[in-house]
Amino acid sequence: MEYKIEGDNLQVVKVTLKGGEEVYAEAGKMMFKTSGINMETQMKGKGIGAKLFGAVKRKVAGESLFTTHFTGDGTVGFAGDYPGRIEVIKLEEGKSFLAQRDAFVCAESTIDFSIAFQKKIGAGLFGGEGFILEKFTGPGTVFIHAGGDFLTFDLKSGENIQVDTGCVVGFEDGVNYDIQFVGGIKTAVFGGEGLFLTTLTGPGKVILQTLTLARLRRELGGFKTGGGEKSGLGGIVSSFMGSDD
Repeated sequence: MEYKIEGDNLQVVKVTLKGGEEVYAEAGKMMFKTSGINMETQMKGKGIGAKLFGAVKRKVAGESLFTTHFTGDGTVGFAGDYPGRIEVIKLEEGKSFLAQRDAFVCAESTIDFSIAFQKKIGAGLFGGEGFILEKFTGPGTVFIHAGGDFLTFDLKSGENIQVDTGCVVGFEDGVNYDIQFVGGIKTAVFGGEGLFLTTLTGPGKVILQTLTLARLRRELGGFKTGGGEKSGLGGIVSSFMGSDD
């Protein structure tokens, strides 16, 4: 399977298929396709039981029950839902990578895509959306998307970093993940960092993002024009469209 990632902070991945190759994507991620590409919506899983169980987990996680599969000869393009970058994750047989919700863009048909629920008490009680992760298992290639730019760490065994939970894009399955209490009440109230941070402990690869979706929503919601009648992205667009400059 050939692919090419184009763009800067509004990236698209162009995948070229031929000779029986197949990719699948989350609903709404396709940007374009050439006429030789066929698309079909399917429910993931090899059997009825597996499909139903997977559907229940995806529903609980707030994910779409279906994925769209692409075959044929030609090119199909995929993009994320907001400004950010696309990362290529190549997995060997049996190796897994866990990513934040909504990170998935597309993957080879050989990649198993499932929902992973964190079992640790800290992550469960205080992780918020970080409690539910997308899990990809090889062999094959998967493409994920996140906001802003990426920052990658290759943690050694026992080495750890503490991160704002919303900045975690994903990590290899060998990395231990938990939400832990950090600092005191003063830090939480006046520092703006909150009482809990995600602790990631190696060995393994960790990917962080510089722009979280929550931060983007908050900043866009802060723009107002016309005495507060227009706010958010719609207000920004209206302001530009109505400008005399």
